[in-house]
Amino acid sequence: MGYKNLKQLVCVLCGLAMTQAWAQHTDDPLLIYPQFAACTQGLPVEIKICFHEQLDVQVKNGLAITDLSDEDRGSGAQLLFEVDRQGQFRVLFIDTVSEALREALKAVFSQLPVVIPAAYNGTTIYKQFTLTLAAQAGLENGPVSKEIKDLTQMSDFVKPTTQEYDQIVQDSFKNEVYRSGVLIPLSHMRYDAFDAAMNRMGNNSHTAQKPYRFQEVNKYYDLDAAKQAMSKNKSTGLGRKWWDEHMVAFSSDDYWFTLDPGVDLQTGRDGDLATYNNTRLVHLQGGIGSGLSLSAVVYESQGRFADYYNQYAVSIRPDGGNPAIIPGMGIAKEFRTDSYDYPIATGYLSYTPSQFFNIQLGHGKQFIGDGYRSLLLSDNASPYPYLQLNTTVWKLKYTNTWMSLRDVRPEVTQDGSFRTKYMANHYLSYNVSKRLNLGFFETVIWENDNDRGFDLNYLNPIVFYRAIEFSTGSRGGNALLGLTYKYKWSDRLNIYGQLLVDEFSSSDVLAKNGSYKNKTAYQIGAKYYDAFGVADLNLQAEYNRVRPFTYSHNTVVLNYGHNNQSMAHTLGTNFSEFLAIARYRKGRFYAMGKWIIATRGLEFEATDPLVFNGGSIYGSEDFRDGDLNHELGQGNTADFSHIEVTAGYLINPASQLKVYASVLRRQLTPQIEDALTQKQTTTWINLGIRTDIFNWYRDF
Repeated sequence: MGYKNLKQLVCVLCGLAMTQAWAQHTDDPLLIYPQFAACTQGLPVEIKICFHEQLDVQVKNGLAITDLSDEDRGSGAQLLFEVDRQGQFRVLFIDTVSEALREALKAVFSQLPVVIPAAYNGTTIYKQFTLTLAAQAGLENGPVSKEIKDLTQMSDFVKPTTQEYDQIVQDSFKNEVYRSGVLIPLSHMRYDAFDAAMNRMGNNSHTAQKPYRFQEVNKYYDLDAAKQAMSKNKSTGLGRKWWDEHMVAFSSDDYWFTLDPGVDLQTGRDGDLATYNNTRLVHLQGGIGSGLSLSAVVYESQGRFADYYNQYAVSIRPDGGNPAIIPGMGIAKEFRTDSYDYPIATGYLSYTPSQFFNIQLGHGKQFIGDGYRSLLLSDNASPYPYLQLNTTVWKLKYTNTWMSLRDVRPEVTQDGSFRTKYMANHYLSYNVSKRLNLGFFETVIWENDNDRGFDLNYLNPIVFYRAIEFSTGSRGGNALLGLTYKYKWSDRLNIYGQLLVDEFSSSDVLAKNGSYKNKTAYQIGAKYYDAFGVADLNLQAEYNRVRPFTYSHNTVVLNYGHNNQSMAHTLGTNFSEFLAIARYRKGRFYAMGKWIIATRGLEFEATDPLVFNGGSIYGSEDFRDGDLNHELGQGNTADFSHIEVTAGYLINPASQLKVYASVLRRQLTPQIEDALTQKQTTTWINLGIRTDIFNWYRDF
């Protein structure tokens, strides 16, 4: 198209636009103005004139009988008003210097009669106008209405929203989070505060499936009152933000949000090695309407840790050149010459449409059990994407979770990409009585073989996974079964435990022949609240035992792991462990002591021929040394001990910002020292300030 033709086209378009603009300011025969009782007859233009006249008279007469001073009467005003679809007059805005005149005009318009609403082409519509009352004109001389301007013309269907921004109301934040579907971040110390209240006899609570929603806990433990009891009651805004409140909190009738910056700053020492962690984070929480809640956390972190921790992070490094995976966090890249950089983000949507259902879609972690450890599903591994459905009815809570996991080892990487596998599990919690709770767990893991992706067979929330796994082929999936129990001996003493069956042969178990098929694990534990009559002193003892080969599979991708970490116990498999924990709280002060001893069966350095002793969830049982005589702790037997003491102060209960000091003493003594395992003795001292919204596990 040439320049001349383009110029002609622009002129034509401009002409059309000007014609349209002119048309919008001419009388439209399809438009009928609002009609007072005296204006129902005549042509559209006559009805329009009559409306103006009647409005002029009624406003003038209404102002004439008001108690206004001469100064107020001569102040002048401009109004924006509408006649809605019901024929009612509504004042939207009044611009005047006289507050008395403003109130008088509001009163006059509130007394105007209901009229027949405006219509366009036979359809009732809103209609907006301005009315000008000239300054200094007084009310006795001339008409009140100097100008009535039609604002809508061809836009008759646009609703009045000119005051929408000013009508947004921000209320004071009332800790709406405590009554919402937001999840309480997994933190053992934080959960300890309300654990006793959740486990009182007679409660119909279900405590094994975590994280809890705030609204679940608030039913048994008054979160508002607990926070108020710790309040510093500062008078300044800065003081309240630092000691008691969220940094940013917005609340309205239909939604609320909080936003908190956070840190995890640590400095410490492991012998001659200086350790540190430098995490900056932003934590968003919110609720929209009555059912939708959300949360998101973005972390940016760099760190160097104790020697044993660094060695383990390197040992589980992924394929592709990255030097490490930070346990519980994610893949790390190099930072400087001796540190790691490990960014991570978590978040979810939580929707509670009724008292019976809750649906979550997120990227995070889960935990099943009443203990410090879980043999079924724990928060030990890195975060993962998941979809969860919770159903609570009668004495039952039924949880279905679907997850997407990664195997990042070099030997299973395909075409430069990590291997994807999927996990589905369901957990049914049943309060048999006011003392006894039983839980039934089933999970299945399958890989993306034959490009089947996420197997739709496992979407059914009530299907028996073991049968599905069998029907897809002996190597099509890996199913595990579990049982949990808890008995409330009293309000202060609970006994709990778990049983896991990965593979079970009754004949081999009864024969006591050490069959590799006896892939089982169990847990026994107890909690003692307000121990020895000391308020908020809680004690816990727990024993965990996991047979060799448990959680592994002959199809190595189908192990019970994600990002080279166990989805269950931190020590993986082939171990027995005893632990004791004491926790104490006094106001904002807290302390924790932990003692762990264990016997671990580790793998030897590569042998020829290769022999797998069942000490890693990532080994293949196809390389086992025979079918029988497999005992717990076999392989490179190692004695393990871990003692840890922490003391701290809760700076802000809203954001969970804490300052703390800790000392850790760890010893690992293997039967044989080789390239894989050496004797280690660690004393790790740490000082820090952190936002406590996830569990750091250093006891492995």
